[in-house]
Amino acid sequence: MTSSELELLARCRLFCGIPGEELPALLCGLNARRTAHCGDELLLAAEQGGRIGVLLQGRAQIVREEFSGARTLLACLSPGELFGEAFACASPNAALPHVSARAAGPCAVLWLDFGRALSACVPAEESRALVSNMLAVLADKNLLLNRRLEHLSKRTTREKLLSYLAEQARLCGSLSFSIPLDRQELADYLCVERSAMSAALGRLRDEGLISFRRSRFLLARDFQERL
Repeated sequence: MTSSELELLARCRLFCGIPGEELPALLCGLNARRTAHCGDELLLAAEQGGRIGVLLQGRAQIVREEFSGARTLLACLSPGELFGEAFACASPNAALPHVSARAAGPCAVLWLDFGRALSACVPAEESRALVSNMLAVLADKNLLLNRRLEHLSKRTTREKLLSYLAEQARLCGSLSFSIPLDRQELADYLCVERSAMSAALGRLRDEGLISFRRSRFLLARDFQERL
């Protein structure tokens, strides 16, 4: 691993409170393994085997694919973020959904055997920190899913877009912001047809509620009042 990747891990939520100089030994205890990928499948729920992944470079997506071939985007990952943690912590008999992690272009992943966090392979102090941090990660992911459910509960494509854009403005603390999704990813995330979404965006722009260029959006000053 490179020094920049170790610095990234030191800032990762999973390793919060663990001194950077202790990370190499801890990673060894977790049987860490680095792999490189390019646009392929990283992890299937049914095959995860207790592993969790930390994205080191590039972008990845968490997707659910239905038997019909329909695809739902659940989340986009940036370097330093985890995936597979819910499956790694689930009970052995849990019914796992058909969810997978996919590389969105070239990326590098660090795989960890999180089951070893409670074994003699990891010192007790670091073990407690890992478990506490993992609970925080799972709670954050649950809140993220709840926010997405709020968008999906809206009845129309227009309402879903307005809900999502209002949330992004709140998160950025500004009426001007960039979203982490391209048009197809946004349509998948909101479970709408891309053509219908593009038409709805055009109407919102014509009404003066929003302006946009690619993934950059600007909301009108009276955006909230006009909803």
